[in-house]
Amino acid sequence: MTHRLEDVIALFDGLFHETFATRLVRGDDEPLYLPADANTPFHRVIFARGFYASALHEISHWCIAGERRRCYEDYGYWYLPDGRDAEQQRAFEAAEVAPQALELLFTRASGRHFNVSVDNLGGEAKVDRDAFLTRVEARASRFEREGLPRRAAAFRRALQRFYREGEGREAAIAAGRRLLEPAPSALA
Repeated sequence: MTHRLEDVIALFDGLFHETFATRLVRGDDEPLYLPADANTPFHRVIFARGFYASALHEISHWCIAGERRRCYEDYGYWYLPDGRDAEQQRAFEAAEVAPQALELLFTRASGRHFNVSVDNLGGEAKVDRDAFLTRVEARASRFEREGLPRRAAAFRRALQRFYREGEGREAAIAAGRRLLEPAPSALA
């Protein structure tokens, strides 16, 4: 199975460019979320160095961010780079469990292997990668039981239809868009 960046960009943009004025953009060294501004009329989910996994990870953050958070650069959250102490690493992992759980589900939907990221290779803190992976897997299972956020469910469906079921981009996007439509009223 071929995993081309052009496909994941097209799936994301097909689902969210018109509906949420948001596009997926290949970036340089660091990922970043930028809201629309005077120079760019759409929000940008920017992933690092053309890495497929980075695209899925950044999309997972966007799928969790609420409407207010999507008005701020990087959703208004802090980020401490590699080199965190034990307390900072615990805070990082607590904040990353849900996004990495969605990334895990997106990765499975696209038929790829998931690698959990503790993102602290040069830090002082000893990192228990396996324990963090267990927490991420447990959160992914909870998402599956309780339901994914609407945008995440739509993106996951598009990935499944495209990669697992072999549908073309437009059909996969249409399948995802159906999950973005408002639920029919019980009175209708």
